[in-house]
Amino acid sequence: MLIFPKQYLWILFFPRGYRWQLAADLVNFDGWLKIMNTKGQDTDKVNIVTLGCSKNLVDSEILLTQLKGNNVDVRHESQKDDANIVVINTCGFIDAAKQESIDTILRYADAKQNGLIEKLYITGCLSQRYKDDLRKEIPDVDAWFGTNELPQLLRRFNTDYKHELVGERQITTPRHYAYLKISEGCDRPCAFCAIPLMRGRHVSKPMDALVTEASNLAKSGVKELLLIAQDSTYYGLDLYGKRSLDELLRKLSDVESLEWIRLHYAFPTGFPLEVLDVITEKDNICNYLDIPLQHASTRMLNIMKRGTTKEKTESLLHTIRDRVPDIALRTTLITGHPGETEADFEEMMEFVQKSRFDRLGVFTYSHEENTHAFSLEDNVSQELKQKRADDVMELQQGISFEINKSKVGSVLKVLTDRVEAGNLTGRTEYDSPDVDNEVIIKNNKNINNEAKPGEFIQVKITDANEFDLFGEVV
Repeated sequence: MLIFPKQYLWILFFPRGYRWQLAADLVNFDGWLKIMNTKGQDTDKVNIVTLGCSKNLVDSEILLTQLKGNNVDVRHESQKDDANIVVINTCGFIDAAKQESIDTILRYADAKQNGLIEKLYITGCLSQRYKDDLRKEIPDVDAWFGTNELPQLLRRFNTDYKHELVGERQITTPRHYAYLKISEGCDRPCAFCAIPLMRGRHVSKPMDALVTEASNLAKSGVKELLLIAQDSTYYGLDLYGKRSLDELLRKLSDVESLEWIRLHYAFPTGFPLEVLDVITEKDNICNYLDIPLQHASTRMLNIMKRGTTKEKTESLLHTIRDRVPDIALRTTLITGHPGETEADFEEMMEFVQKSRFDRLGVFTYSHEENTHAFSLEDNVSQELKQKRADDVMELQQGISFEINKSKVGSVLKVLTDRVEAGNLTGRTEYDSPDVDNEVIIKNNKNINNEAKPGEFIQVKITDANEFDLFGEVV
């Protein structure tokens, strides 16, 4: 049985730049309660609130598209606070994410009690995993829905799932980039991971449907497509009897107007090496790979049920870099998994030092119910988990600084994301939005007031720090 505290502060770690952000107590929102009372308005207004990862964001965009297609007045993360119906798409991945979801639900449940909204619906991973407990603990919620219950949620708005909208999507990201979810669920047995409990078994989306969706996104102005999945390298096994990520990449690379295609969440075990050939051959596939490794010690990889060894991992990294010399590698690691000794951690540190990843993020282990690791003793203290994470990131900070400094003087293609304080901010093909480096282009005679996000420009890098590059337009 879960216990949901009414008030607490939560801390959420964002991988980009090893920056901590302390969120204000979401339940203490007296000022927020002064917003307009929306009860009794003539027509419904719906606000969708999305928590968690980019895969959740795609789900919210699909819900947004379906509701708009049914002529429902709906917004995503509206700043007006004038909606009388709120849908929260929750995350249930690790403790910090669950706490954020619970706090957000409690905030809107209190808003409903105070007459500020009329209906509150909850969907997403936390709801899928804990809906029975949550229903008892938070009775002000009108209905709870799992990750695969979109039709049931739509019926709450007296609408039906419109199959003619499949392949159409209202994006909530800046219009020049969008996420493309190529599959759902996961068949991997990783000891620490609860995703299969919330998302089910791996299901690939047919290639033709993905190409259609990508084409529609490109026609709407999307220039960068970010491929996501729980396990992108497993793509196609269920539909085509073989790993087919390379074939999918080839088809997507032929979509007109897509200038960058970026690959995320490539599971290392059974990595399809044919993908490297496509990255090399196709100019619009970024020299970028997000490959979550989680650990370096063979003993820990075995405990984690990752299906690989340190030696195999090092061999794979060598092959990737040998066949795509200009590739940027991003990975994630976990500290404090049950059984992790000081020797295992030191092995991880040596691996990070030797591997010199371009980008790296760290999670502290979260003891998740109904996972294999939950049967093991959570024998590393939270303080030690965090210290180890801090140590890894301090090491990576130095590596990132050296890599970034080596780019000073070079000219790089940059996709501009926004104009801020008179400066353009963008990214290279080696950087994914929100989690990686940015390129900050200080205002000069080559930048005028008409500079717009979503443009590709050539930038000469003039300086660098651990997390960002600085430059000027060529």
